[in-house]
This record gives sequence, C-alpha cells and structure tokens, in this order.
Amino acid sequence: MAAIIRLLIGVPIAGTVTFLLFLLMHTLITTEEIELEEEPEDLRITIAETVEEIQANVRELTIDDVPEVTPPPPPPQIERQSAEQPTEDMSTVVGEIPAFEAPSLTGADVNFSVSDRDAQPLVRIEPQYPMRAAERGVEGTCTVTFDVTPDGVTTNITILACDSSLFRRDSIRAVERWRYQPKIVDGIPVRRTGVVTEFNFQLSE
Repeated sequence: MAAIIRLLIGVPIAGTVTFLLFLLMHTLITTEEIELEEEPEDLRITIAETVEEIQANVRELTIDDVPEVTPPPPPPQIERQSAEQPTEDMSTVVGEIPAFEAPSLTGADVNFSVSDRDAQPLVRIEPQYPMRAAERGVEGTCTVTFDVTPDGVTTNITILACDSSLFRRDSIRAVERWRYQPKIVDGIPVRRTGVVTEFNFQLSE
C-alpha cells in the first residue's frame, strides 16, 4: 500500500522537474538577434595635385667678375753646345801603348794541384759519461783507433785500451758520429788508417 502511494506522489513530481529542465535548456539555447553595425565609410586621403614652385636664388656671374690670372714666365732656354771631335790621334795624346810579351803558361811552369794534407776533424762529439760508472764513482781513460774513409766517415772502430769496460760502448758511439775532411794525396781523397784518440772520463767535483 505504501509503495502505491510513493508511486502516485513521485510520478507528478518527476514530470514537473523534467518540464522545468526542458524550459531551462530552451532558454539557454535561444539567443536574441544581434543587429550588425553599419559598415564604416571608406577613409579617403586627397593629395593636392598642384605643386608649389620653389624660388631659388641664382647668382649671375659675368666674365668681368672673374679675376685675371697672370701666366708664369716661360722657362729659360739652355744653349746646347756640340762637342768637337778630336783632330789628333789617340797615340799622340796619351802616348804609345808599350808592347809586352805575354807569359807562357805551360804545365812545366804552373802547377794547379792541391797540396797534400792529412785527415782533419770537422765534427767531434765527446762521449757521454756512463750512468753506471757515475753511480759507482768509476773514472779512467779509454783509447780508440779507427780509419777515415775518402768520404770523411769513421770506420773500423776498435778499443785499444780501456780502464773500465763501462767506458767502451760510449767511446765507440762517440767516434761513430765524428766526421772528417779526408786525407788528400796528389789532389785525390784517400783512406786514412790508424787514427788514435783517447777519452778521459773524470767526474766533476
């Protein structure tokens, strides 16, 4: 019984709410007509067609108004004098040229051969002190013999005597870098053999 009463009361209420919502939606959708404003008139800019004449002050010049300029005087002329040719013979003026006999350059009188000389050092680089010998405080000398080729290069490097074997390798390396002017015999470079040099290894104090 209670359910029938709620149904009878709820149906009219629901219908009323639905109708009100329909009216509200219709009101929101409906818009009033807006009148458009009239189009503005075109803006026209008129430029005067006539141009004003500008009067410029013109200065009239005549020939009398220009100052006279005096031209510079012409450069002086230099008189050219022609040289007179000599009438006397050249031998009369300076004397006769003495006659002399040219020397005879023959192979027997002149010798152009280069004098003989021994091999001469061009580059000599001293050997480095061996590090192991310096650490141990070892001093001494090392005697080396070698040959010089016709090109001035050292070869056949040999140790003759050495106070310590620690000095041998550095002595040979130093001589390998030496360069010589070769030995000259009759103007021809030849091989120089048996060159001896001695290195002194001393620690600086």
